[in-house]
Amino acid sequence: MKLVQFAAAVIAFALFTAAQAQQPVVVKFSHVVTDETPKGKGAIRFKELAEAKTKGRVKVEIYPNSQLYKDREELEALQLGAVQMLAPSVSKFGPLGVRKFEVFDLPYMFDDERSLERVVEGPVGKGLFKLLEPKGIVGLAYWFNGFKEFTANKPLRKLDDFKGLKIRIQSSKILEGEIKAFGAIPQVMAFSEVYTALQQGVVDGEENTPSNKYTQKMHEVQKHMTLSDHGVVMYAVIVNKKFWDALPADIRRSLVEAMAESTQYVWDIAKKENDDALVKIKAAKTTDVYVLPSTEKAVWRKAMLPLYQEYEGVVGKDTLQAIEKTVAQSSAKK
Repeated sequence: MKLVQFAAAVIAFALFTAAQAQQPVVVKFSHVVTDETPKGKGAIRFKELAEAKTKGRVKVEIYPNSQLYKDREELEALQLGAVQMLAPSVSKFGPLGVRKFEVFDLPYMFDDERSLERVVEGPVGKGLFKLLEPKGIVGLAYWFNGFKEFTANKPLRKLDDFKGLKIRIQSSKILEGEIKAFGAIPQVMAFSEVYTALQQGVVDGEENTPSNKYTQKMHEVQKHMTLSDHGVVMYAVIVNKKFWDALPADIRRSLVEAMAESTQYVWDIAKKENDDALVKIKAAKTTDVYVLPSTEKAVWRKAMLPLYQEYEGVVGKDTLQAIEKTVAQSSAKK
């Protein structure tokens, strides 16, 4: 009888182990924007590719639009293993203690999308990702969202127009310095709270890409937009290091392939998504869209130059020089 019981126990354990082995690896992918943005669409594309390439051995669960965590909470959740994957703005790494990433917050740092792509795909981008590993984070890819434009409930055409305005920003010392250089008052706030804050007058304006503005309906509560292209919104797709290192090598390879393809997809669609969003904002006729002339843009750019000197020690002189060299080379190839 004992032999029969033992055999039954062995069989039951084998069946349980086999069932466990067949359970897919779950990747919880959390982010703070809607599915309709470049980042949202990129996350969906990654899910499709990851599940196909691993033949169902991986299941990606997407939680968009701050369903699980707000800006300030998501990095801690990743480090604790509550989620496995995020795509935060690179500005979020400053408060984490990796302030070199704030170099992307410097206004008028990049001439165009191509120069930015060359920077993040080269030694600068890879070196910055290395700095995240001691924090228990692995960087997989950089996703471009677009160039930032200002909105407010008054026209922003000259530097003097910013005086006294409360402008929402992400948590970044350089962005704080930027807004102060414009003569305004920086207000750090979670992305999910911006619409209500604009609606209630808690803040007077904000800076973001057209696709993020439109999908969050900010144009409904902002009367004026200035196409200033003064900064970029760049995301880093990151994973929990302990989770990533524990994956079977073949699954990890498949996920790297899926990430590479979805990254190319995001870069390909970002400009069109922002152009389309701008068309829709204009069509809504709730926001007056003003194109900043090149002469005034030069004035704004000049006003931002002291920030480069002030934060050279934070982001690193070597990082700044490497970016400037890459941008110059990219411009020369046009």
